[in-house]
Amino acid sequence: VKRLIRSVKQRLPRCIIVLGGPEVSFNAEEVLQSQPDVDFIIAGEGEKPFAQLLNAICEGGSTGDIPGLCFKQGDKIITSPPHLTREEPPSPYTQKYLDALDGRIAYLETSRGCPYSCAFCLSGRCGNVRYYDVERAKSELLLLANSGAKTVKLVDRTFNANPKRAAVLFGFIINHYGRDIPKGVCFHFEIAGDILDDAMIDLLRTAPVGAIQFEIGLQSFHTKTLDAINRKTNIQRLVRNIKRLVECGNMHIHIDLIAGLPYEDFDSFANSFNIAYSLHPHMLQLGFLKLLHGSPMRENPECFPCRFSQSPPYEVIDTPWITKEELARLHNVEDALDRLYNSGRFRRTLGYVLRQTNLTPFELFYNFGEHCTSKNINRISLDSYTGLVYDWFGELNCVDKAILRDTMSCDRIATNSSGRLPAVLDVKDDRLKAALKELKKTPQTCPKRGVKRGAAILYTANCLVYADYENKNPVMGEYRLHKLQPHILLDETASINDVHC
Repeated sequence: VKRLIRSVKQRLPRCIIVLGGPEVSFNAEEVLQSQPDVDFIIAGEGEKPFAQLLNAICEGGSTGDIPGLCFKQGDKIITSPPHLTREEPPSPYTQKYLDALDGRIAYLETSRGCPYSCAFCLSGRCGNVRYYDVERAKSELLLLANSGAKTVKLVDRTFNANPKRAAVLFGFIINHYGRDIPKGVCFHFEIAGDILDDAMIDLLRTAPVGAIQFEIGLQSFHTKTLDAINRKTNIQRLVRNIKRLVECGNMHIHIDLIAGLPYEDFDSFANSFNIAYSLHPHMLQLGFLKLLHGSPMRENPECFPCRFSQSPPYEVIDTPWITKEELARLHNVEDALDRLYNSGRFRRTLGYVLRQTNLTPFELFYNFGEHCTSKNINRISLDSYTGLVYDWFGELNCVDKAILRDTMSCDRIATNSSGRLPAVLDVKDDRLKAALKELKKTPQTCPKRGVKRGAAILYTANCLVYADYENKNPVMGEYRLHKLQPHILLDETASINDVHC
């Protein structure tokens, strides 16, 4: 942004440049002093102040009384008190906005602020939570759901902070899905998992598959860490509720951990990771602490001693509890986690390997991440990465390479609609063609016209596994696998249940 500001000002010297948002709201004077090309900064909420500023510029009026405005006047910097209001901001959803979406993610805010005051976050600094009228929320949910967007992301910081209101809106989505809300649209919410009650979970269990997606911030399971960052969480209830949400099977569940928090060392973070993994979320995000302008952690370095980058995104470098080298290793864990687990491409494989070995989930991702770093992989094709996984996993104690091959083949067929196995898993076997031909003779197993099919022989079970690439499960992100034993593969010495797929 700073480079862009300089470039714009050089080409358009009369252009007025206005900055806003959290990156400049808590250090506006500092930014003005360091960025001579910036004319105005709006600190805090900007809807009304920005409109007032435009009017003042166009009409030649005074800017001194515009709330939240920071600007230079000679050698002085003038800063007005922030804009504080309980009013709802105007809706941004003009027809031009909707036309410009063009199928991209649509963002919707139905409340502003957060009831919590986590030390690493800015959301709690906006004052009490302001809830917009629930009828407006319903109307805008319908509007964006019908805009062509496949995902509507609710940016409310804790959507279920008011449980009754959240239940009304969840119920509205559930009741209108497939009618006023097109099938295939997904609503993404950030929620506090520990304040869900039985009635709410029972309601969510009735949601259409893939209609609702939750992001739940865990951050850590280390009690001293949670206390230090002022994170109020009932851990036992949180764990129980996440398990129940995952077991529902109709919602994609995304949970977050943050590395680099106070009092969390490498070993305690590994413990938090293992607990989080045991909940079997569909996505486990490993993030790293950012020291944001305006956050209590940045403003109180004596309470939160750490080194962090002075450039955005202000990521932690080290702390008294975790070293720079250990954080670098956690970045390797993050890479392995994203490629192996969050991609959804190796779920069965990971399950098999963890069952067979004595490795904890953290140890598995840590060791494989270190291996990949030693290989200096950056951009790597899926087929090559699959070969890397097969070779490394196949050397682990108690891992049977034949079962590993079959399990990885199940993963590949379920998640990759090319229907093709990579070279490391592919076995040239004329019986595969014959088995697929045999399936076409029976109405129950004959593929629909125009629908592609992927298949593989599982040699440890002496059976065929196949998937038709028609309807992908929106929660798991994969196609349904079918496992059967065509006559050409009949062999009483093998069990069809030997391979988990």
